[in-house]
Amino acid sequence: MTRLRLAAFALALAGTVGVALVGRSAPDTTGGKTMAAAAAFVASLSPELKKKAVFDFNDPHRTKWYFTPQQDKEKHFTRKGARLEEMSAEQKKAAMALLKSGLSAKGYEQATTIVGLEALLAELEGPKGAMTRNTGWYFVSVFGEPSSTGKWGWRFEGHHLSVNYTLDKGEVVAGAPVLFGSNPAEVKDGPKKGLRPLPEIEDHVRALIKSLNADQDKTAKQPKAFPEIKEGQPKADVGAPVGITADKLTAEQKSTLAKLLEAYTGRMPEELAAAEMKRVKATPDAKLYFAYSGSATPGEPYTYRVQGPEFVVEFLNVQADSAKNPANHIHSAWRRLPADFGLAE
Repeated sequence: MTRLRLAAFALALAGTVGVALVGRSAPDTTGGKTMAAAAAFVASLSPELKKKAVFDFNDPHRTKWYFTPQQDKEKHFTRKGARLEEMSAEQKKAAMALLKSGLSAKGYEQATTIVGLEALLAELEGPKGAMTRNTGWYFVSVFGEPSSTGKWGWRFEGHHLSVNYTLDKGEVVAGAPVLFGSNPAEVKDGPKKGLRPLPEIEDHVRALIKSLNADQDKTAKQPKAFPEIKEGQPKADVGAPVGITADKLTAEQKSTLAKLLEAYTGRMPEELAAAEMKRVKATPDAKLYFAYSGSATPGEPYTYRVQGPEFVVEFLNVQADSAKNPANHIHSAWRRLPADFGLAE
């Protein structure tokens, strides 16, 4: 795929968000914006697509989120929801407007780049690849009726992307889990050489790891890689926090850690990002943990976590990319504790 084609794809997606809400002023809050976007999306659907896209709020599908390819042995999709490729142009505009309502401008740019990478993977892996790579295989689900009076939620999801929202009485209860992945993490060859969809979540952590002295590193570094992010369930199940606590870091190191966390919350709309960072800053330093495994050297496998009482950041870069470059395949997630989707446990 040429750089021009990727740019055209991203621009095409970005251009689909201009859905007009006739007779309705622009909502001011994230809850209001996403409610309006979800209502417009549902209203745009045919009866057939509505059956695929709309679920009861308590349907088990609401917490069965996945970021890995979901397909059977014949490489047919098994993911639920209405997929982009079966939507009309106007329906796709409404779907992308819904995604945009739940992300910052930068988060939306990263998300559409992730979607566009499926076309690159299709070229790298070819028709005999183990997985179907299709930019149209991104699915939208709405749970309950978008309203300012009851509980409802929505999800936009496909390979390496899962954005989940839960709302109650017009307010966002949870904007988690949010998972962004990237294969490759950095394009190593070809017209797009140097493209890095998610640079901040690597650059800041590498800087932090390199800044640790011997004693700090002994506490922060773990003997084994953290396991893969647990999809398909509402609980992160990360266990007790491990690593070094923020009270053992210097002021400069704590600043770097804050920048790392802001790279994750920065995927969210400004209002939610500010609320999440307020929660982070309210966490006592002695209860904010950073841990990693592996090496901060590019091309070598590593994982890390940042964990507080109410949230956890999970990151892995341990797999080769589709061009066989080692440790060049990212999974990264922001999750709420003790559970996502606004659940208490």
